[in-house]
Amino acid sequence: MRSGPVLTPQCATFAGWLVSPDTDRWGRRLNAATEGRVPPLLYICSLPKTTDGSIPHSGALLELLSPLSSICLPLCLLNPSAAGSWPLLDPTPATRAVAGRFWKLREMRRGRGHEGGGRGGVAASLAALLCCGCVMALAGAAAAQGPRLPSAYKTLSGDAPRVVAKGGFSGVFPDSSSDAYSFALIASAPDTTLWCDVQMTKDGVGVCLRDINMQNCTNVAQVYPARKRTYEIDDMRKNGWFALDFTMAELQSVILTQAIWSRTDKFDFAGYPILSVTDLWHLPSVVKQPSVWLNVQHAIFYKEHGLNMRNYILSIQKRVHVDYISSPELGFLRNISGTVRRKTKLVFSFLDKDLLDQSTNQTYGLLLSNLTFIKSIASGILVPKSYIWPVTKDNYLQTSTSIVTEAHKAGLEIYASDFANDRIIPYNYSYDPLAEYLNFVSDGGFSVDGVLSEHPITASEAIGCFTNLNSSSKTDHGEPLVISHNGASGDYPDCTDLAYHSAINDGADVIDCPVQVTSDGVLMCMSSINLLDTTNVQRTTFSTRASTISEIQATPGIFTFNLTWGDINSSTLKPKISSPVSEYYLVRNPRYTNHGKFMKLSDFLAIGMDKDLSGVMIIIENAAFVAKSLGIDIVDAVNDALSAAGYDNQTTKEVLIQSKDSAVLVKLKQQKTKCKLVYTLPLGIGDASTSSLEAMKKFADAVVVDRTSVFTLSSDFVIRQNSIVKDLQSTGLAVYAQVFRNEFVSQPLDFFGDATVEINYYVQSFNLSGIITDFPKTVRRYKKNTCTVLGKDMPNYMQAVQVGSLDQLLQTFNAQPPSLPPMPILNASSVEEPPLPPAASRNTPGAPSSGPGTPGAPPSDAHKSTVSISMLFVMVSVALLIRAET
Repeated sequence: MRSGPVLTPQCATFAGWLVSPDTDRWGRRLNAATEGRVPPLLYICSLPKTTDGSIPHSGALLELLSPLSSICLPLCLLNPSAAGSWPLLDPTPATRAVAGRFWKLREMRRGRGHEGGGRGGVAASLAALLCCGCVMALAGAAAAQGPRLPSAYKTLSGDAPRVVAKGGFSGVFPDSSSDAYSFALIASAPDTTLWCDVQMTKDGVGVCLRDINMQNCTNVAQVYPARKRTYEIDDMRKNGWFALDFTMAELQSVILTQAIWSRTDKFDFAGYPILSVTDLWHLPSVVKQPSVWLNVQHAIFYKEHGLNMRNYILSIQKRVHVDYISSPELGFLRNISGTVRRKTKLVFSFLDKDLLDQSTNQTYGLLLSNLTFIKSIASGILVPKSYIWPVTKDNYLQTSTSIVTEAHKAGLEIYASDFANDRIIPYNYSYDPLAEYLNFVSDGGFSVDGVLSEHPITASEAIGCFTNLNSSSKTDHGEPLVISHNGASGDYPDCTDLAYHSAINDGADVIDCPVQVTSDGVLMCMSSINLLDTTNVQRTTFSTRASTISEIQATPGIFTFNLTWGDINSSTLKPKISSPVSEYYLVRNPRYTNHGKFMKLSDFLAIGMDKDLSGVMIIIENAAFVAKSLGIDIVDAVNDALSAAGYDNQTTKEVLIQSKDSAVLVKLKQQKTKCKLVYTLPLGIGDASTSSLEAMKKFADAVVVDRTSVFTLSSDFVIRQNSIVKDLQSTGLAVYAQVFRNEFVSQPLDFFGDATVEINYYVQSFNLSGIITDFPKTVRRYKKNTCTVLGKDMPNYMQAVQVGSLDQLLQTFNAQPPSLPPMPILNASSVEEPPLPPAASRNTPGAPSSGPGTPGAPPSDAHKSTVSISMLFVMVSVALLIRAET
């Protein structure tokens, strides 16, 4: 007997099979009382308690149903151990804390319950907390929800491509778990299809398991260590644990685990049971029964061991509606063709082209050339995405094939597989999973009929909100401003001509220049004063100029003021692309690692004046050191450069000057500058004292906050949202957040490896004035989306996620990451600085950079250490070869 949660105080859940020995009777009575108009799972508010647990008479039920479309219900739990009654529990503090977490309840239009069929109270409570936290509204309002989709797609039917959730939302939860399926329905498009890889038990029960070898996706090896077996599957010997060696009863002791080891294993502790195929039709949904896709990967193997997958599938589709049945064995589809329901679509699944379909004894490459024959059996095909967009050995896209057009010409729908936000995708997509989807449903000039995804929220966004955007329209320079970080540094080396021109083409409102000084006094744009971070200097003859300057950094470096502009601009020195998450083996655009030209500040300002930009941002650092040791007043030098470039005599381009040194901004304020002054907060600050806010207000118009200060993270989960942004905005300071990146490892797990989900949260929750990013194209595209302007009709997958919910969910089964103390508070003493020193006298510009006292040499009181080329190379290759800049 299953037990499950009731999701609202003073409410009951009628599902026909969920709670009590009498629920079958109750479910039938509910259906009769409402003349079949009520979905299988219904939330009834203020249901009167009765001593015998009976439901109200039909008139009372209908009276209660009328206002449901406008009620958003709070949370409660039905005691999971109750077998024959419906006792309601008062919400606990932990329950209240989790309720409404994942998505904002406000203005949401669709609600989901949860099956709650887990083993024991922990799993049942977890299921309730998850799904109740994601309740959006009731069924009556669901019809009003949805984006304004294009009138026609280039699919076979003209309808929107189908989002197919592989094992549910398996990018977060264990594949094929109840929460993975339920959350896919909550977080994705309303018509999302649930994918189940069907395996069979010894007693002929179909179960949903990602892999035929259960060792890869369950804890079966720990539960039944002695039952390891070896089988030949697809001409390969496989060792492990297999469903056909266990009865369904035996598998009740086995729990699902995360199959991808690079993903968090925290949800393995939830105790998710293995689901039978029929459980999919009992997943809670107040809108309608879910669309289900059954994939039969190994029918021949099971038949060889006395289990008939054909008969099982046919028996299932006689009882419930199966939307899709797929298999890589064409013979299996041929055997069931004509016996399944008319609306059930049969889909032939292609594997690697060189592999053999054992049911036809033909390779998949050969079968691909005979789509007309496949059409006589199936209504669609499922192909790896590389069939459509082939990829080179160095991971760049080739020209798309004609397979989509050919499939449609043959009357076949075509679905693309292998989508996940945390996989390595071709560099052309700049680590942006949403961009990849668009290449299959819009931007590529064609559209597949569906995508198979482990992160269905991203597929839903792409199809519902980002297809057919007007890319030719004039850039809207409204807030939040799209501000480049070292140009489009996600695609090209920092601060090069390529990075800046790409940023402009990608839709940046503001381009930035971190100003550095050469030994001959030339101002240039470079993201670091240390050439080891941004160039190939360690492999040139300039590598002998390494020194340690404590005022800048504790380790040896080769600094811009060690070389003349001629040295830097020579053919010897080349830029080097940044890869801030290289520790995860994620590098950027390798074909352009050393491409591009360095830029003088004067050239940068000329570009800014000439292009369609809101303005430019000049970043000044190390001003005190440059004045004292190099004899250059960098503030005055920047003012002179702006004047020479004509910025004093125009009003259309805004100039922002950013610095982490308040003394720089104070000096500019005293000079009555017309530039907008932007203060960069120290890292690791979670809150700001009143005195620090008052101090910043005296010299700054805006503040840059690092993303690491907005949330407190533990094991990549958000455990706390800090108040720093709200504090700053309350004083009237504009807030810019940095640095936004596309790489999935750069985001908290709460954003599902999707940069657009993260940007959406910041924009909707904080009302930022600007977003500083390595990838301006991603932010610009977000600003063009067609969904966030829909108000109450905005689809659920474009609602701002509720950060911190995953951590609170983990707390329900004691798997939360370690707690951390609050982040430090910024005080006035950390903001206020002494005035900048006057510029010391300089030696002749361009003097040799090796002599003490010259602009190219370190200060006489600094400890200089000459480092051998070999020693320096070892140090750099270990720690400094690729900078993980902030």
